[in-house]
Amino acid sequence: MGDTGHDTNYIPLVPWNGSEPFGGDSVSQNLNIWYESGNYAWVIVATALVLLMIPGVGFFYSGLARRKSALSLIWLSMMATAVVSFQWFFWGYSLAFSHTGGRFIGNLDNLGFRGLLGHPSVASDKVPDLLFAVYQGMFSAITVALAIGAAAERGRMLPCVVFMFVWATLIYDPIACWTWNPSGWSYEMGGLDFAGGTPVHISSGSAALAYSLMLGKRRGHGTHELNYRPHNVTHIVLGTVFLWVGWFGFNGGSALGANLRAVMACVVTNLAASVGGITWCLLDYRLEQKWSTVGFCSGVIAGLVPPWAAIVYGVVGGAACNYATKLKFVIGVDDALDIFAEHGVGGIVGNILTAFLTADYIANLDGSYLDDPSKMPRGWVNGNYKQLGYQVADSVAGFAYSFGGTCIILFIMNLIPGLSLRATEDAEILGIDDAELGEFAYDYVELTREVISDDETVPKMSSDNAASVQRPDIAEKAA
Repeated sequence: MGDTGHDTNYIPLVPWNGSEPFGGDSVSQNLNIWYESGNYAWVIVATALVLLMIPGVGFFYSGLARRKSALSLIWLSMMATAVVSFQWFFWGYSLAFSHTGGRFIGNLDNLGFRGLLGHPSVASDKVPDLLFAVYQGMFSAITVALAIGAAAERGRMLPCVVFMFVWATLIYDPIACWTWNPSGWSYEMGGLDFAGGTPVHISSGSAALAYSLMLGKRRGHGTHELNYRPHNVTHIVLGTVFLWVGWFGFNGGSALGANLRAVMACVVTNLAASVGGITWCLLDYRLEQKWSTVGFCSGVIAGLVPPWAAIVYGVVGGAACNYATKLKFVIGVDDALDIFAEHGVGGIVGNILTAFLTADYIANLDGSYLDDPSKMPRGWVNGNYKQLGYQVADSVAGFAYSFGGTCIILFIMNLIPGLSLRATEDAEILGIDDAELGEFAYDYVELTREVISDDETVPKMSSDNAASVQRPDIAEKAA
């Protein structure tokens, strides 16, 4: 073809030569020559999609709670984004993904994102350090947002914010290091975790269980005072939509490139969510003969936990999480939003099923293992029966470390003046939104409270003044 006379400014892709610190000198070099622009674009979009999931968590939790504490859960999810983003920049990324990290935790080589630029990331040579860092930062933020929902309706805000920073540093970062950093013990052992079964779901679920335990039960738990339905199913649906859409970036982006492996992750993400929602809905209908919207949304979230083998994961994951919602009554812990059932149990089931259903042809859809097929991930379908032991070890370690570590963190915090975890009884009756934020999810919340008694001689409202306005005859009897 002849010369058209147009300069296309085409820059050919150059294999990483391994000799340039930080990927090279951006003043004198084009650092983009090491990476495909399509990989850049997809992981940037995936980062934004995972960020979208965080307010989705807030709306989902808000809808499940009572209206007088609805705004506080949205506030906590947004604050988790801000606090953890700073923590991740300050030292979180370095503790999890430094190139010279240890088997259990990294070091401070990349403190304040120092040295992060164009060097290939520790997880994949398809994307640079800086892009991988911002993408993984969203994982850390949503994990904290998932866990902190355990403070629902009776936890103070300031201790929650302090907990976010401390927990991300002492619990999430080490688990992320041992799971995803090539120097981590689980990674070296052969544990498989494509998109956060242990670092995100098991760690957040077990942390929520610990937070619920350390906080204690809500006022009136187990009595008619706390016998209520989710206050806003629309918020639950909205949060589920955000999570469902965002999970395309969560799972698909974990391929760290625009390739067939990312496409497959997106396909099964949608399918597993769909099957999980149907499964949960059918299980609830079996008991109540009602097609529950909340049940469908809960099943979608449960089905979104695992990344592969969509039908099996959706059915087994949805059913396991559905039945796990009864565990809180067995162990006597007021897990108000069923976080452990959805994420802790869902993550464990997903990890175990990964041992059975991981297939080599799926793992190599991005071509990563063509040079060394012996490193290709394989499960029972490929005759790798020892993978089950690896998955169990990783799951048990993640649960024990997160649950035990969270209990210790909260116990110590509760001894520090000003950081007591539990709101006062008056604040709980008034509502966390009013007591801690001074703002409300709805403009009528401050006037209308929940019914607390069926006794005609007892005021129907939380406020005596409100009772006098609503029922003067009752006010006279009470006087």
